[in-house]
Amino acid sequence: MALTFQHKPGLVAYITCGDPDLETSREVIHAAIRAGADVIELGVPFSDPVADGPVIQRASERALHAGTTLRSVLKLASEIRQQEPQVGLLVFSYLNPLVRFGLENFAVEARLAGVDGVLVTDLPVEEAAEHLEIMRKHQVDTVFLAAPTSPDKRLKGICDASRGFVYAVSRTGITGTRQEVAADASGLVKRIKQFTKLPVAVGFGISNAQQFAEVTSFADAAVVGSGIVQVIEQAGRGKAAAKAVHEFITRLLLGTRQSAQSTTK
Repeated sequence: MALTFQHKPGLVAYITCGDPDLETSREVIHAAIRAGADVIELGVPFSDPVADGPVIQRASERALHAGTTLRSVLKLASEIRQQEPQVGLLVFSYLNPLVRFGLENFAVEARLAGVDGVLVTDLPVEEAAEHLEIMRKHQVDTVFLAAPTSPDKRLKGICDASRGFVYAVSRTGITGTRQEVAADASGLVKRIKQFTKLPVAVGFGISNAQQFAEVTSFADAAVVGSGIVQVIEQAGRGKAAAKAVHEFITRLLLGTRQSAQSTTK
């Protein structure tokens, strides 16, 4: 188990767990892996997702309404791990759910569930000493966000604290699909590469094959979130959502790398 990219370029696929229910999330995750995702970001729904745009905000609302909790996300991770031993599993959460759960308790249970790492979207690296100590002790990788506005000193701190890969935010602002990838994403990746040999994944706004190809021409991987969540929102539940996500990812990777040939039943 590790946050590694088996394909070149790599794909990190984000889903909001429990949207619209946990069974659909399970189906969608398996479909995303079959289509070629290297790492699954398991989004923990939160009542105040300030870093997210309207698509993921609505997904969080649906997931919370369905009763999804951090504990149920970890249970889902354990079920996925039993069937998918090679895929990277990254819990993506705001800090509040982890603090309420207990950082030590989370690290222990995450490791037992087969989770490889955690990304806390609203935890600055400068305030992460306790978090880092606990996650290191339990061998849970820590991924941090690097923004185009980050000075070099901060980028170095982010790179030093990160394990698995560094998540480069393609632009400032909230998540969401965009027509174009921000021009400063390439420059940010070059700056990050000065401070680490870890892979760099670029996210925020990637939702089609052209954008995936553009980003992965200078980054090791791309993170796709709102595009996948939107597909689920439009497709509905269960196998219909899984089939739609499989087709979406297959189109995304078309022409950039050989995507998985299996189909969703």
